[in-house]
Amino acid sequence: MISYVRGILSDIGEGFVVVEACGIGYMIYVPATVLPGLPPLGDEIKIYTHFSVKEDGQSLYGFLQKEDREMFRQLLGVNGVGPKGALGILSVLRPDELRLAIISGDAKAISRAQGIGLKTAQRVILDLKDKVSMPDLGDVTGGYGDIASGGAFASGSQGAFGEAMEALISLGYSRSEAGTALRKVKNSGIGEDAGAEAILKQALRNF
Repeated sequence: MISYVRGILSDIGEGFVVVEACGIGYMIYVPATVLPGLPPLGDEIKIYTHFSVKEDGQSLYGFLQKEDREMFRQLLGVNGVGPKGALGILSVLRPDELRLAIISGDAKAISRAQGIGLKTAQRVILDLKDKVSMPDLGDVTGGYGDIASGGAFASGSQGAFGEAMEALISLGYSRSEAGTALRKVKNSGIGEDAGAEAILKQALRNF
């Protein structure tokens, strides 16, 4: 098994990168969420990889963090989700956003991935909900608690952020999308005293 590849980033394509190591160019499929974190072409990079072997060929899938690779492997354990489906999910949701979607039961956010229907998204939630713990979420809830358990970002909760959450959901955004946008607002230094309207306006700029 190839655990990681360290070398020179020689090419970036749609959904893949090429890393040259010891004179060999490794084509590694990556989720779209990885691309913004890549160094410039010609710089050294280390990518943690998952080596997939199938009847029709062998493929490498890569991630910048070990934890992201683990999330990919957890998705592969869900019936009906293959490497392409798992990569698609992680292309529309960063790992922390996916964990939040799983805990909050947000199948709509997961089904945005290409080739992932609502039933498959619900299966992802059912199979992985017990495997994703609150510490895994890091700061994705912005210190305001878990959406699924009624934290301050949750729909129906008290406070300006709770009102903003309700407004975003009414506009058609999913719980995880709204929670991520509100986290960015909170991290920018805006607090409850700014009022729900100001928080909502700032959150909308994050989409």
